Amino acid sequence: MFRAIRLPRRTLLTTAAAGVVISSGLDREKLPIYPTPNPPILLVDSPSSLEQQIGVARRTVVGTYDNAYSKVQDVVSNWIGVEKAVENRIKSLHDPTEPLTPSLLYVGVATLSSTIFTRTRSLPTRFLLPPTFLVLSLNYFLPKTSTNISTYLTSLEETYLPSVAEKHAIGRAHTAMTWERIKDFTQESREKFGEGVRDAVKNVEGWTGLKLGETLRVQKSEAVEVVVGVTKKVEEKVEEAVAKSFVEEKTAVDKPKEVPVKRLV
Repeated sequence: MFRAIRLPRRTLLTTAAAGVVISSGLDREKLPIYPTPNPPILLVDSPSSLEQQIGVARRTVVGTYDNAYSKVQDVVSNWIGVEKAVENRIKSLHDPTEPLTPSLLYVGVATLSSTIFTRTRSLPTRFLLPPTFLVLSLNYFLPKTSTNISTYLTSLEETYLPSVAEKHAIGRAHTAMTWERIKDFTQESREKFGEGVRDAVKNVEGWTGLKLGETLRVQKSEAVEVVVGVTKKVEEKVEEAVAKSFVEEKTAVDKPKEVPVKRLV
């Protein structure tokens, strides 16, 4: 009843190929089951010309500030180094055996007093007398420190001003020689004066018969005895005071403390 339809072989192959192509196209257009992530968005920063100019100006200002700050720091560091060097130099010049607290006060008082005394004097006196008082008071109250300062100033002068240092050395040598001559002359004058006094006393004794030499020697010996006696008395008083204080301290230590008696109520 039914008849089998026979198709050519080429027709079958063409139909199969078309089916494969259609099925592959449908697979490509098929939506995924899971949601796909959004692609990343890249923003490209493109500054304007005004922003670029502002950036250049800001970098210039910051660089200038950094340079100025570094220079100021260098100046501060150098100044701190100078302060430390000056402090170390002053400490090296000061002699530790000489107290500074009262001595510097005395030097300042002497210098200021000279300025007060010379305020109505002439200009050279007002200009020269205060430094003179300063040097003299410093040599009197701080002799070792003043010697160290003089040595340091001399070394600086020899280092930086050798010609001036040589002239000063010659002047100091002449001054020392003059001072020694003055001392020798004073000593010789004193001896000559003493010899003249002794000769005059002998002449007076020869003319009058009075024993002035013995009287003067007795008075001199009595004065020496008085000084020695006063010294001994002072030493005795000091020893007595020390012994008395020692005894009082020992008594205070050895004395038992009174313990208050507790009463039973």
